[in-house]
Amino acid sequence: MRFLVDAEQRAFTDSLHAMLSAADTPAVIRDWSRGDHASGRALWSRIAEAGVFGLVVPEEYGGLGPHPAELALAFVELGRHAVPGPLAETVAAAVLVQGLPSAKRFLPGLAAGTDLATVAAPIGHALGTGATTQTSAGHALDADAATVRLALTADGLRLSATAAGPLRRSFDPARRLTPLTPDGELLTPDPPRDRALTWARLATAAQALGVGLALLDRTVAHVRRRTQFGVPVGSFQAVKHRLADARTALEFARPLVLGAALSLRPADVAAAKLTACEAAYGTARTALQLHGAIGYTAEYDLSLWLTKARALRTAWGTPEECREAVLADAVGRAGP
Repeated sequence: MRFLVDAEQRAFTDSLHAMLSAADTPAVIRDWSRGDHASGRALWSRIAEAGVFGLVVPEEYGGLGPHPAELALAFVELGRHAVPGPLAETVAAAVLVQGLPSAKRFLPGLAAGTDLATVAAPIGHALGTGATTQTSAGHALDADAATVRLALTADGLRLSATAAGPLRRSFDPARRLTPLTPDGELLTPDPPRDRALTWARLATAAQALGVGLALLDRTVAHVRRRTQFGVPVGSFQAVKHRLADARTALEFARPLVLGAALSLRPADVAAAKLTACEAAYGTARTALQLHGAIGYTAEYDLSLWLTKARALRTAWGTPEECREAVLADAVGRAGP
């Protein structure tokens, strides 16, 4: 499969990149981490105005989609700028409610950016949130900021309210996990769980790819500035090898992400998610090592991307779960 970004797609991502570059996302991320959502909501509205969330919403509900390839390209930029909020969760929610009689209650607001959505899943389900453990039953990402809160329960898809209780820790301080009540309005007993998982994994894979690219760019700039023995650190052969390995991993992940966006096969998306997240995580480790002690400080902006790379690695499916999905598909296609 061959994927080439055309001029219209490139113009779209360039405009999104320019808008996010001017938005001072590190300040937005830190506000979001403290529970102050004002600047994050303002940025969310601008992202929606650019058409990002409309790419998963059908035209009949005010969207532009579905356009998974363009969505993947957009989420690379969202990851590159470490935009906070329930991004993949809003994508999953839009997929979950499509086709329901109540779809018109939710989809126009999601496309327009007036609503933020999140999803909670039961223990053992692959719809994860990047928490410090994977048994995050009843907890949803940024439910305190979301206006549409969905809970996948044993009896179907429910509209939930935020429950009282403490937030749960994530590797990424900007990923705030909140408990949901499991007894809200039943929207459907048979939601498209697998389809929602596929779209959310695609969004997460693209987001992770963007995070990895940003970490690489920041690290290259750092080793060019930092000197030892009177020369830039980046001139050392060992440093070059580490950066080349990171670049190779990210560039190998890119066609998998874009190819998965074209096929939307669950196994392709799982492979893309696994590869992109592992590449971003490996790049994060390289970035931390090459930055030295300053890379460990929360005050340094690099940390905002480092923690996100770690959290995305397990969100919407751990590496093991993604490998299992790819292997099961290979075995099934091989036949008895």
